[in-house]
Amino acid sequence: MAQQKISAPKGVSEYTPPRSSAFEFVRESLITPARNAGYQLIELPVFEDTDLFKRGVGESTDVVSKEMYTFEDRGGRSITLRPEGTAGVMRSVIEHGLDRGQLPVKVWYSGQFFRAERPQAGRYRQFYQVGIEAIGLDDAAIDAEVIAIADAGFKALGLKQYRLEITSLGDAQSRAAHRVDLLKFIATLDLDEATAQRAAINPLRLFDDKREEMKKAMADAPLLINYLSDSSRAHFDQVIGYLDALKVSYTLNPRMVRGLDYYTGTTFEFVHELLGAQSGIGGGGRYDGLMEQLGGQSLSGIGFGLGVDRALLAAEAEGVIGDDAFVSDLFIIPLGENAKTHALTIAASLRAKGKKVEIAFGDRALKGAMKGADKSGATHVVVLGDAEISSGTALLKEMKSGVETSVKIDSLFEALEK
Repeated sequence: MAQQKISAPKGVSEYTPPRSSAFEFVRESLITPARNAGYQLIELPVFEDTDLFKRGVGESTDVVSKEMYTFEDRGGRSITLRPEGTAGVMRSVIEHGLDRGQLPVKVWYSGQFFRAERPQAGRYRQFYQVGIEAIGLDDAAIDAEVIAIADAGFKALGLKQYRLEITSLGDAQSRAAHRVDLLKFIATLDLDEATAQRAAINPLRLFDDKREEMKKAMADAPLLINYLSDSSRAHFDQVIGYLDALKVSYTLNPRMVRGLDYYTGTTFEFVHELLGAQSGIGGGGRYDGLMEQLGGQSLSGIGFGLGVDRALLAAEAEGVIGDDAFVSDLFIIPLGENAKTHALTIAASLRAKGKKVEIAFGDRALKGAMKGADKSGATHVVVLGDAEISSGTALLKEMKSGVETSVKIDSLFEALEK
């Protein structure tokens, strides 16, 4: 009796060839600007003590109250698969004393994150992010640099149909003044019990409510941007000035809240026009006070998380990633055992110089091997037989045009460079 097939869990994103090459390209494109700005890799566990996210992310958020994968380990400890990156980075920075060295601490990370959400296009239970954190200094120029790094990643992909939305959530003084008037406004609304409880913990959460009736109810609510203290206003104005100097386009969105409670001051989100309801492709902000809340020093920080899955969907929607962007430079077809040995050494030499080279294995006939070369998408193909090895020359065929050129086998690298 045949065994039943085992499928991947519902709501996870898997990337298999050839699309996995596009995924890899997107991820690397988003990481490279951070590396170029001096950010270093931090590699963290995919699960943490549950209390880290309760204290760091905020119990009033949907992430903590509804979406975390939490379980008890064999030692009776409550463990949660990481739903976001910043809290874990901050925990590690405190634990390893990175905040006691040169500031700012500048790190980047990449990996899987987990949320128990209803699966749909661009919204997965396991998703991939690239993120950076700059911890230790309250400088508007760092805010602008962090935003510009994210923008550079999306530009490196060739994306054009996205926008940067930005606001400020102010400092404690700003939020306290706004909270008084916001609670007065909320008191006039007819809220269900769950919504009222969320509002009591953090009234800003109601701006993030996706229900149409709540959007209408909050349409005339007082906006935090109008309550900024002098210092918060000055900081935000500086950030805007730096973005103008960097020629990073933006749209002011004073109703933006983001889904995590730790954000303060500069807050931003990148939105793509072609992704429908799941239009956010990345975002972040400043989180002054988070480190102290997690038992560390009173240091500020700012960072972002960019969705690799959604950035890939956006790139595909715009048509900026084509199948021909991830192909081999050369496909070698060896005819016979002697030719196979030469093919292996030639391929190794070319790969060492940075070329992507494949070999036709399995002793297929020439016709079948050529079909394999065509399916591989390689830009060039060369056939190696005893005659080619004896003469030291072979015909290099450009697959797109069909043009064949006689080249010396020792000069294949130079021929591929043309």
